[in-house]
Amino acid sequence: MLTELLTGWIAHQRWFAGKGRPIDDLVVDSDVELSPRLRHLIISVHQSGARDRYQLLLGSEAPEWARFKPAHIGGGYYDAAYDADLTGTLLEGMASGRDLGALRFRHLDGVEIDTSKRSLVLGAEQSNTSLVYGDTYICKLFRRLTAGVNPELEIVTALARRDGKHIAQPYGWIETDLDGETTTLAMTQEFLSNANDGWALALASVRDLYGSLEPSASDAGGDFSSEAYRLGVTTAQVHQEMAAAFPTDVVESQEVKRMVEEFRRRLGIAVEEVPELGEHAHVAEEAYQRVSDVAGEMPVQRVHGDYHLGQVMRTTNDWIVLDFEGEPGQPIAERRALSSPLRDVAGMLRSFDYAARHLLADHPDAEALRPRAIEWAELNRSSFLAGYSAGGGHLHAEDAVLLRALELDKAAYEVVYETRNRPTWLHIPMSAFQLGR
Repeated sequence: MLTELLTGWIAHQRWFAGKGRPIDDLVVDSDVELSPRLRHLIISVHQSGARDRYQLLLGSEAPEWARFKPAHIGGGYYDAAYDADLTGTLLEGMASGRDLGALRFRHLDGVEIDTSKRSLVLGAEQSNTSLVYGDTYICKLFRRLTAGVNPELEIVTALARRDGKHIAQPYGWIETDLDGETTTLAMTQEFLSNANDGWALALASVRDLYGSLEPSASDAGGDFSSEAYRLGVTTAQVHQEMAAAFPTDVVESQEVKRMVEEFRRRLGIAVEEVPELGEHAHVAEEAYQRVSDVAGEMPVQRVHGDYHLGQVMRTTNDWIVLDFEGEPGQPIAERRALSSPLRDVAGMLRSFDYAARHLLADHPDAEALRPRAIEWAELNRSSFLAGYSAGGGHLHAEDAVLLRALELDKAAYEVVYETRNRPTWLHIPMSAFQLGR
């Protein structure tokens, strides 16, 4: 009965990765009672010979409000992540550091957790569910589970122990064992209630520019370049903190050339799916060849892995970097792998292009505004790079070649993503191949 209800319900959740494919089987792998009306489930979903695992806070004796989407499961069951009367159990468990069945609740040494706070589910997320407790904590439930310690927990706790200044303070986490590995189920950090999202701040600047009569982006009322510079400084400092907290390495030229071959492979896949990219693919091919031609040793370290304006918050004092878990769809081993810190730099540069251009998608004056969009992006890209250098980031003349290749590799990924999900935004990544930077 319960498995049938869960099969019908899970297929419609935003965080379910198997949409559009039939579910062959659903099995409850783990069922732990957290309180009389609250159970923690780990569920295996089998589709087309593959298995994905998910976690669920299962409530019973559903109150009236829980009989509606997205909480409603049926048969008196509901997704208890939405029930503030039950989710206090998570904070209490982390505060006490107790074990419940196969679940282990833990907290960072030296921190105290106020268990009186009530939770509220934060807006719609694609792959996780975040519970905000008052204006103090945010607890992220990793809905789709991958065996292993989540990179975000690993990085943030390591930086916190080194008094990192550009992270949200971690407080606690929940873990279990999957496939013989310690696996992160959830983590709780400081909730930055008075901070502003970097993407929103950048868009406000772009809107001001588009509505301004000033001739240039630096003269418009919403100039973002000083913030881009500070963000560059922060990025360099976070890279330095990560290099101090985790092992680093230097890869030889042959490894760099293998990386370039992987760029070429991904570009070929993108062209196959989006044929119109083909006429511009030579721009990327030439950039990749230049990396091969000058390939030498390349320093590598732990990086953010999915760095863009939506992953940073501006407080009254500084920029804070969030979401160190990397690309959620990638295996944890790949997300933990050492890489060039320029990968993060390239990701942020692409984000400036997105901020500048995405408002043009349905703008009646798009053609007239396009030069302003290019100017805004270039101003903030250069300001970010200047800040990154000033903050101690390694940006030598030869790094420009690798950075350009990393940007185009990211843009090739974006071309495929936008074709599949937001066709009206396809012009944004395509422009990366047309500008000839």
